[in-house]
Amino acid sequence: MGELEIVFWYWWVLAVGFLAVELLAPGFFFLWLAVSAFVVGSVLLMIPAASFEVQLLLFSLLAVTSILVWRRYVSAKAQESDQPLLNQRGAQYIGRIFNVVTAIENGQGKIKVGDSLWLVRGEDCPVGSKVKVVAVKGAVFEVEVSK
Repeated sequence: MGELEIVFWYWWVLAVGFLAVELLAPGFFFLWLAVSAFVVGSVLLMIPAASFEVQLLLFSLLAVTSILVWRRYVSAKAQESDQPLLNQRGAQYIGRIFNVVTAIENGQGKIKVGDSLWLVRGEDCPVGSKVKVVAVKGAVFEVEVSK
């Protein structure tokens, strides 16, 4: 049985396949596999006598290197958000003071925040007391009586 002969355009078809997968799966992972396959196909076009083992080695090295370089580049470009609490609604209220609308009895009560009521836990106090939000656990505020 003869050896499998790989032609340069096989690698280019593989590159197009990786690009198609990249369109369906986010993350830029398959993009770098496509680039690696395209480069191997181009090298094979210039050096058609390259063995299949050399092609696989080159593809593997290019793929791993390009993915690692991309990850390093992305992590270096990562920026802190100017609004880190944007999707953490409860955490936005830590440090703010609110009025108690349902007396805190046995450690539980309610405060009004905007147009909604929030369950709170803290020391007992009557309706109208001012409390400061010190922590958020799930959808429950931990509060302390404000002075």
